[in-house]
Amino acid sequence: MLNYFLDTVKRLMAGSQFIAAGLIKYIQMEITMEQYQIVYEALKKMGISYDLVEHPPALTTEEADSYIVGKEGVRTKTLFLCNRKRTAYFLVIMDDKKRLDMKKLSRILNEKGISFCSPEKLMEKMSLPPGVVSLFGLLNNPERDIKVYLDKEMLTEKFMSFHANDNTKTIFISTDDMFKFIEELGHEYSVVEL
Repeated sequence: MLNYFLDTVKRLMAGSQFIAAGLIKYIQMEITMEQYQIVYEALKKMGISYDLVEHPPALTTEEADSYIVGKEGVRTKTLFLCNRKRTAYFLVIMDDKKRLDMKKLSRILNEKGISFCSPEKLMEKMSLPPGVVSLFGLLNNPERDIKVYLDKEMLTEKFMSFHANDNTKTIFISTDDMFKFIEELGHEYSVVEL
């Protein structure tokens, strides 16, 4: 596990000090508790079955997809966004092959200036660093102040895939169980056409 973190830190250090700082906080948290174990336990308590694929660290959806070739299900992209004032937070989940039109999303949400949240805000709200954002990060948001938006187009598929709050593990759950997970946590969600 330590080698995974060290490799990931090296890859991210070239990208941003903020990302590296977030990852260091994540590593400190990982030493005391394993995020993916929290996900497994929550799914078990909710009666949600899942398939798990373990793989090398994946920081992009393209990397993750390469490790799960042949598995049935939507390869999701999960984006943590906020409004211009940084007073509203959104988790947008869509097929990873689709490109998000931020202007269209702003109109749908009736919010101006939708943008990606900072690595610090991601750590504060979901206890996750960039590259690990997932539906399961909602487990770390007891304030329930993140609204979830699901792209309608992907919901015709039977299964969805998400990181297990750890980018070395991909979990496949049924689309119905995805809804169940969100509802049991008490988060608001909407189905939208992105």
